[in-house]
Amino acid sequence: MRIVLAEDAALLREGLVAILERAGHEVVAAVADADALLAHAAHALPDLVITDIRMPPTHTDEGLRAAARLRAEHPGIGVMVLSAYVAEAYVPELLDATAPDGGAGVGYLLKDRVGHVREFLDSVARVADGETVVDPQVVRQLLGRRHDDGRLAALTDREREVLALMAEGRTNGSIAAALVVSEAAVRKHVGNIFAKLRLDPASDRRVSAVLAYLRG
Repeated sequence: MRIVLAEDAALLREGLVAILERAGHEVVAAVADADALLAHAAHALPDLVITDIRMPPTHTDEGLRAAARLRAEHPGIGVMVLSAYVAEAYVPELLDATAPDGGAGVGYLLKDRVGHVREFLDSVARVADGETVVDPQVVRQLLGRRHDDGRLAALTDREREVLALMAEGRTNGSIAAALVVSEAAVRKHVGNIFAKLRLDPASDRRVSAVLAYLRG
């Protein structure tokens, strides 16, 4: 996989390069600001861009805005953004930038996740394959906040577990493995969740649908 990386902290940037290259990926550029990210991504057209949200010059949302622009101009490039802490406000902005059907995936991970190398590399692969991946800590915070209309209260404990794993971007097979149940059981739970939350069961972007509900 060909990757363009943007991270202004030199130590973390070099660490990410080392992790990705050891896994067999090619980091075609590793830069420290959003302008360089956009330039290299437009020139190299990588499979995936990984970018910090906060970068020079203002250290606010340069990386997020660059990610949104890339999604609009190059929908075939997967985009994963990294954040130092949970910032729920960034989730809708990132999902709103999701590429049309057939485009590559999108991810939002906390930087702590990089320390779990296997999980991080799995998320990288899933985003490049077109999936939506959201950090579990972000999902838990959204679940804890979204309780105002009673629909979440109607879910069983198992359905809430399945919902959280769905919102992380996991497939039915991955959910089944995590909960040690059959895929048929997971499909039944997913059907119940969509019915109780009144989500479109025909949606082919179920993660976006679930997160749209959770963020209220």
